[in-house]
Amino acid sequence: MLPPASRRFGAPTALAASLTAALLLLTACSGGGSDDGGDEGETPAAGHTGREGDGWTVLHYSMADTNLEPFMAADVNELGAVGSNDNLQIREFMDRSAGYGEDEVLDQGSWVGSRVLDLGADGTTEVVEDLGDVDSADPAVLASFIADGIEAHRAGHYALVISDHGASWPGIGPDEGSDYDVLDLAEITDAISTGLEEAGVDKLDLLGFDACLMANFEVATAVAPLADRLVASQELEPGHGWDYGSLQLLADDPDATVDELGEEILAGFEGQAADQGTQDQITLALIDLTKMDTVDDAVAGFATALTEESTDVAPVVGQSEATTLAFGKSPDETQDKHLSDLGLLAAAIGEAAPEVAEQADAVVTALDDAVVDSVDGLGTAGATGLSIYLPPVAGLADPAYADVSTSADWAGFLDAYYTAGEAIPAAEQPEFTDPAAGPDVGFDDDGSITLTGTFDPAGLENITEATISYALVNDDDSITYLGEEVADFADDGAAPEASGNYDLTVMEISDGEDSAYAYVDLGLSDDLSTAFFDVPLTYYASTDRRGKHPIDAQLSLVLDIEAGKFTSETVYVYDETSGGYGELAPDPEGILVPDVLTIGADGEQTWEPTTDVGLYADVANLTYEFVPLESGTTIQADLTLYDFGGNTSTLSSLVEVP
Repeated sequence: MLPPASRRFGAPTALAASLTAALLLLTACSGGGSDDGGDEGETPAAGHTGREGDGWTVLHYSMADTNLEPFMAADVNELGAVGSNDNLQIREFMDRSAGYGEDEVLDQGSWVGSRVLDLGADGTTEVVEDLGDVDSADPAVLASFIADGIEAHRAGHYALVISDHGASWPGIGPDEGSDYDVLDLAEITDAISTGLEEAGVDKLDLLGFDACLMANFEVATAVAPLADRLVASQELEPGHGWDYGSLQLLADDPDATVDELGEEILAGFEGQAADQGTQDQITLALIDLTKMDTVDDAVAGFATALTEESTDVAPVVGQSEATTLAFGKSPDETQDKHLSDLGLLAAAIGEAAPEVAEQADAVVTALDDAVVDSVDGLGTAGATGLSIYLPPVAGLADPAYADVSTSADWAGFLDAYYTAGEAIPAAEQPEFTDPAAGPDVGFDDDGSITLTGTFDPAGLENITEATISYALVNDDDSITYLGEEVADFADDGAAPEASGNYDLTVMEISDGEDSAYAYVDLGLSDDLSTAFFDVPLTYYASTDRRGKHPIDAQLSLVLDIEAGKFTSETVYVYDETSGGYGELAPDPEGILVPDVLTIGADGEQTWEPTTDVGLYADVANLTYEFVPLESGTTIQADLTLYDFGGNTSTLSSLVEVP
């Protein structure tokens, strides 16, 4: 039987016993990051055009014709609480929908369509233009907003913030009322460039993306000519987004610098995350875009060196990808964003591959110099400020990446990497020595099982990871996977060995009335004190009474292992059109159904509901337990090896739960 398609991180075998004890019979409860500053001081921005006087103009562009609208309405209310004065002018574009438009915004109440507002003092507004039903993902709309906003509010400094679902290099959006149109990266840069040119301004002081995943190398390089600083997140952003009360700095001090503003935004975001219990998996970085040329050169040199040495370094690249901090992860590989932390990836490759160590060090140095300040959380500790696109195998790579203007050098390396993977000789691919016999299965004193198998040492160098996965065996010969965790593999002389442990429990989610099994993708912090769980779901809005419009979603949980309790829980929805993520807006009457990976007797893999019973989407009141499987249950346990070319070898065993 084939192993599941997902490839994620999980608990090492050595930790299984202590983790098992912490996971059993848990009840959920809701819950900062850490500063990781770069260079101190600020690069002066000399010779900018289009400036008049002092103070700031902030342009805020809310693409709120989407299920994130309630969060964006709250953001605009935060902006209104600061308001405009002689030091600060705030102009707002907000596009709202009929489906999500009940939240009141300042003194405008609720409306449908797009309005451009000048925010006054004490929550007052002036309607500059009522645009009606427009496509907020149309670059011409964004360009006009920028040009008109600057022309109306000339200042010494300019900032633009764009808010919606984010997908990194694929762009931002969608606008649900305009055929789910997306503002892609080329359109973003064209719109900003056009707007600035029409306004007679050479560049912004600060460009911000209050959205998921936009702190990305490909994005930062593309927008570098358009602003001095970028503020964006590498990871999925909680729905509350930024704390716009941070703009009070500008209202109070017209001489505030762009770095002071950026650091205030980071501090406000971190503080609000702590208040909302979302602090464990946040990231936000302040990037000096005037230093991106150096980062670009370093990444180009690194990519060239990796390409030239691809045959020799490809195994190291694969092993580094499998273990480096990643963002926008999903157990469903088709929804995984395949974004690795650039600095950590380069450091890991450089440490293990002397052939490219110099070029890797150059990337780390340049990136560290460009990151002015950043915040992270327990699950994102050590994030270096920018991600980069690295699907593990060619079959998961998006062909559209080749069309991204800033991807050329890295795309060339990816082609060489995948070519090296395809060229791995059959004799050097993973191969367990006796697959027909299956793994050795041992029952441990703590009630878990351990799978062990030896494999051919000829494939050892190319192996990137090992996993243990576990599934229920169904009457129709299909199997339903309940989770996957990392297994160990090691060189043990003539007979290297892989080993994985499973505690014979399954996650059960309950809304207090009903419960359902869920698929678990398990990860751990470096110090093994915290566990992270990604759980795939399908969401149905309360207005979708007949269940005709399912929405892919993912539950992210953080567990304090020693305390034995969950410290945060967030449900993100996935937009298939844009490939972007955003937090699920509160809808306690909506329905969540956990999804599990089922492999049919014909080998077809599908994610499908684990039950026909839906759970109310009142996330704060959901509980989670790891319950033992019933005695006598038959499961299939798989021990799988992967190499950097996507080749696998699996040992499977049917196990009856004692």
